[in-house]
Amino acid sequence: MKVFWHERQLDHAPAFFLQRGQLRPHFEVPDRARALLGACAAMGLDIAAPPPPERAALERVHPAEYLDFLGGAFEAWQAMPGAGPEPVPNMHPSPEMLAQGCERSGTIIGQVGWYVADTACPIGPHTWAAAEAAAACALAAAGEAAAGRHAYALARPPGHHAYALRAGGHCYMNNAAIAAEHLRACGAARVAVLDIDSHHGNGTQGIFWERPDVFFASVHGDPNRYYPWYVGHAGERGAGAGQGFNLNRPLPLGSGDAAWLSAIDEAVTAIRRFAPAALVLSLGFDASEHEPLNALSVTAEGFARAGERVAALGLPTAVVQEGGYAVEQLGGLLRRFLDGFLGGEGA
Repeated sequence: MKVFWHERQLDHAPAFFLQRGQLRPHFEVPDRARALLGACAAMGLDIAAPPPPERAALERVHPAEYLDFLGGAFEAWQAMPGAGPEPVPNMHPSPEMLAQGCERSGTIIGQVGWYVADTACPIGPHTWAAAEAAAACALAAAGEAAAGRHAYALARPPGHHAYALRAGGHCYMNNAAIAAEHLRACGAARVAVLDIDSHHGNGTQGIFWERPDVFFASVHGDPNRYYPWYVGHAGERGAGAGQGFNLNRPLPLGSGDAAWLSAIDEAVTAIRRFAPAALVLSLGFDASEHEPLNALSVTAEGFARAGERVAALGLPTAVVQEGGYAVEQLGGLLRRFLDGFLGGEGA
């Protein structure tokens, strides 16, 4: 199983993080990637750097104006008198403004509020390069899946909270959506995305909300009490041509292995009915019982059993890394998941 990783992903080191009204160190740190990379090396997996992503592959998900913003935001911010060290929004267009036809601001302050959903996505001097490298890893993993093989994209920063035109929740480009679109471009008539991060993959849901060719399923903590707060409810099934091609299984906070695996079983059953040619797995380890902001309480054994269930689909799979912030646990959790996944397919 190939692993795709690029050293530029370590350069992204966001500092600003607002939690419950207090500034605190950011959770999405480079050591997350080092821990996962170390586990891949210890398992003897084939670790390779991906080729640079083609702009057209990124634009299948993210419009050019948004990519241009990400690429130029830091320099534009630093050119502003009195600027802080990182672009962070202090205002967003409200539903009332949107209903009245509001327009994107010409200033960098307004653009940051337009393109960034929350305060968890500060943009540093290396954010764009790292996000571009993470997307490249997802594209390379999708290329392996298009050839009938499995691959792991060690993507950092993560991606599943990013909408087509908006960053959020530590995510700048939606790596899973980029992988799914690449599989479609490579000839897969139908692709499924399964998200088992403890947070709802709201960005991925939004990107494919009206699409019948990409089925999205997410197992996550109840958004009434957990990020992203507003979406991820069971009644959200898609719209238009995409009606019925979206499945959410929100779980009560504190749910452990049994409830989590049962919800994954439901998602796997729905994906099997959809009969896709390939799978993109948004793999988050923040469902772990050891998470600093514990919402679910999944054990290492639970992750191994989840790997077996995903493998049972028998689909070529691009595994794309999402969250997981208990750094000292990440390597062991990845190893247990991959042991289950690779063992579950008889490899």
